[in-house]
Order: sequence, then structure tokens, then C-alpha cells
Amino acid sequence: MPTLDFESEKAQFRDFHNSNRDLLEDAKKSFIALTNSLLIHAGAIAVSKIEGRVKDREECIKKFNLKYRTDLESNSTPYTIRDHITDLIGLRVVCLYEDDVEKVEKCLSEHFEIIDKTDKSAQIENTEGSFGYKGLHLDVRLNENRKAMPEYAKYSEFRFEIQVRTIIQDSWSVLDHKIKYKKSIPIGLKRRINTLAALFELADREFREIRKSTVEEIEKEEISDELLKQETDEIQINPSEGKPQHSKLNAFSFLKIAQHFFKDFEFEPHKVDGFTQEIVRLKSGISRGKFNFYMKENIAKAKRYQEAFESSNQNDRLNPYTIIRHCLFLGDRQSFESILTISARESFEDWLAKNDQ
Repeated sequence: MPTLDFESEKAQFRDFHNSNRDLLEDAKKSFIALTNSLLIHAGAIAVSKIEGRVKDREECIKKFNLKYRTDLESNSTPYTIRDHITDLIGLRVVCLYEDDVEKVEKCLSEHFEIIDKTDKSAQIENTEGSFGYKGLHLDVRLNENRKAMPEYAKYSEFRFEIQVRTIIQDSWSVLDHKIKYKKSIPIGLKRRINTLAALFELADREFREIRKSTVEEIEKEEISDELLKQETDEIQINPSEGKPQHSKLNAFSFLKIAQHFFKDFEFEPHKVDGFTQEIVRLKSGISRGKFNFYMKENIAKAKRYQEAFESSNQNDRLNPYTIIRHCLFLGDRQSFESILTISARESFEDWLAKNDQ
């Protein structure tokens, strides 16, 4: 029962924290797993990490003493410390882009009961001349549907806090907490801190704009199947690099062509980038039509080799990048001799000698 006796309430909170420590840790792990699953299934949200913690017992008491005790006792309002520690269990969702924060909030609001919301980004942006930590804090608990599930029943009464930040906001928060005596330092140092905070904010904005511009570049490079077929057919008629106006191979056209031949394979952007550069380095000026021609002409033979290789080497698999390497080698052995390792090339040539017709 709530009282105005701080020492008594403090003892009760310590007893609660000590006796429920394992349950709190289990609840934290369960909430992290649930949040991760929800965001994965939501799709189109770039999440860097999800982590959590159970707040230290004495830190909870210290927070209550500094933030709530004076007002409650001055108004003669009985209290229990636990009721005022909404972040006893805390989760942090770190996403890549500013607009992902809103997507995370929308997803979580559909599956949790939102008790309170603090938008620190809006607070900062509505304060003239102010910079600082930005992010979204959600005070939540399981909704009624989730509480009814057996696996969550023992955690049904726990409230917890979810902080949603971008990578840049998270980095600034860590650094901001390391700056000492921020309220007492000279105005010149304060201006430098504000400048630094503004640079972090600018980085967040630029990161989002780079993503937007990259999408625009991909759309700009989007080539119709008809045009790609036309360029490929021209290469087939004339084995030279084709007409001067033919677009050179880049990561975006590589991805479109590769995904046509390997529909179920996920080509990671950083690998596509590096692999495309390797192809262009070995055959400078290669066009997208030429690359598509090499794939179209040689994919069947390369896949027959893959089947033979994997049946003889049960622990080894040839992934799509490796298949593409074999197609390029078949298309232009002189230019792409080094695209295969010596052992891979010898194995392939041995197979070709026995099976090539």
C-alpha cells in the first residue's frame, strides 16, 4: 500500500527488485525477441540493433528521489517507488534512417499498448537555437491479446520503455553523456558543443538523402527488358562492344541482369558493388548488353558444371557469384582468366575438355 515513508518504500522496492531480478531479466529477453520479430515481419525498416537492460536497483531509487519524491511529499501524495519507474526494463531500437523511427513507432503501436510517448526530436526542433539528444521514448506494456498468450502471461504486468533512435542519434547520445559540466562551462565551449550537435543532425539528414538519391539512381538506371534484349541481340550480331551509346555496366544494371538469372538469391549491395568493379577492371568498357550476352550464352553450361561439381564435392556449393564468374570466363577467356582461381579454372577446363560439345 502506498505511503509517504521514503525509507519504508525504499526497503520494499529493494525487496521487489531482489526477488524478481531473474523474472525481470527473462522479461527483457522476451521483449527484445518479440520486438525484433515484429520489426522483421513489418519489412522495409532498416534496424541496426535491438538491445535492452534491467535498470540497476539503486539507480531506480536515485531517479525516484531526484525526479518524483519532492513533489509527491509536498502534495502529501502516497507513493510506491515501483509505480514511478517506467523504465525498469528498457529496450533500445537503433535504426538507420530518420524516417525509420516513425515506421518503428507505427509497428510497435499496433502490438503494444502505448501508455506514454516522449518525442525528444520534436522537443529539440521546436526550441529555437537548441541542439541535443534526439530520439523517441515509448512507455509501453503488452496489449490484451499478447497478455493472453501463455508465453507472456508471467510478464503481463510489466511496463517497459522502448527508446527508438537512429545510429547518428545513438552516437550523439553516447558522446553527449561524456561531456562534463555542460551547464557550467563557458559560452565558447557551449557554442562548440552546439556546433558538434548540429553536425550530427546534418549527418542524419544527409544519410537519409544519400539513401533517397541512391534509390533515384537505381530507378534512373532501370532498363526495360525490351531495351536490354535489343542491346544483347546487337552484341550477338556484332561481337564488338556494340554501339557507342550502349550504357556501360554498373552495379545497378548488374543487379537487374543478375536477378533475372538468379531470382531467389539476395544480392547484397556491398558485394554487388565490389563484384561489378572487379568485372569492369578486368574488361574496361564492358556494356550491360555484353554482360547480359555472356550470361545468356553461357548460363546453361555453367549450371551443368555446377551440378557435376557439387555432386562430386558434396561439401562445396557454387553460389551465383561463382556461376557468373564461370559465365564470364566462357565468354572471354583472355579478359576474364583471373576471375577464377587457378584451381577453379583447372577444374572447369578439365570438365570442359570432357563435356564441351
